[in-house]
Amino acid sequence: MIRVGIVGASGLAGGELIRLVNQHPELELTFLGGNSSAGRRPAELHPGLRLDLGLTVEPVTADRVAERCDVVFLATPAPVSARLAAELADRVPCVTDLSGAFRIRTPELHERWYPKAERTTELADRFVYGVPELVGDQLVDAALISVPGCYATAITLGLAPLTLGLGLNLRTVVIDGKSGSSGGGLQLRVPDLHPLRNGAIAPYAPTGHRHAAEVSDFLLRSKPGSVGSLAMSAYGVSHVRGLLASTYVYTDDQVDRRELQRAYIKFYKEHTFVRVRRHNETLIPVPDPQAVLGSNYCDVTALHDPDGGRIVVLAALDNLVKGAAGQAVQAVNKRFRLPEDTGLTMQPVMPA
Repeated sequence: MIRVGIVGASGLAGGELIRLVNQHPELELTFLGGNSSAGRRPAELHPGLRLDLGLTVEPVTADRVAERCDVVFLATPAPVSARLAAELADRVPCVTDLSGAFRIRTPELHERWYPKAERTTELADRFVYGVPELVGDQLVDAALISVPGCYATAITLGLAPLTLGLGLNLRTVVIDGKSGSSGGGLQLRVPDLHPLRNGAIAPYAPTGHRHAAEVSDFLLRSKPGSVGSLAMSAYGVSHVRGLLASTYVYTDDQVDRRELQRAYIKFYKEHTFVRVRRHNETLIPVPDPQAVLGSNYCDVTALHDPDGGRIVVLAALDNLVKGAAGQAVQAVNKRFRLPEDTGLTMQPVMPA
């Protein structure tokens, strides 16, 4: 059994990690870390987890984690993750960070979007950007893994068949993102109170989002010159889980509807967790966050809009699973050479 620690056990991603690790046949939960929740049991923090794990949340020290863990998940704010990763990098076989501390490799971009997450360039360069479908064998035996953001996962999986598959140059990319309230974690903010959030479509980042910088950084490192300008507007909506990234792509390259469909099917043919969907495939238009809730799937489709001179890419996922904890477990499966879907075969819950 692979011994697992979770730091940040009281948060939403931490609770999802506890759920997934507990049902995983090859992982054994041996450490729960947190400071403000020290001494509490998982069931106290997460009412849905009526589990007797024999563990309580403990204060985090590098010695304690290194002694008891083969892999540690950091479900902590970016500044905390940056500090802990530096302490644990050479003491735990695999450190998997769910924050934004190491997602953006370019120092200037990182400083702009995560100014409080202080890190060294040397440490940042050692992290593998953990989209299992796109980084291939880089995750095998990786010591440090940075799990992409929820929006970044959906957008990157949506664009990869165009840039890495068809080799298109994307002149302009415009993203419209809508996500549920769980994307903001458990921090208390007035705009997220129920009287203000319920029924709302709130533009909380209308002119920029750090996940857009993350996507651009990754794609340009993977294929230099593949993306020109990339802009994003993000909106909060009244549901709790799930997000939809609607991405509008303008390119000077010629492509038609059938070529797009073939390219996406071919690109993700061997990847269980990306489902390429036809927009009229089921009773409700897909991709739709409702159709993936509780699962590790990302539903993707690409549509050709000749009148608008654009490609429309839709990608939906559960931000707490494929957008966080599920993808983290998927990456760890790859790291330890396990079948990629081990412990992640749960189907979506619908209606939710």
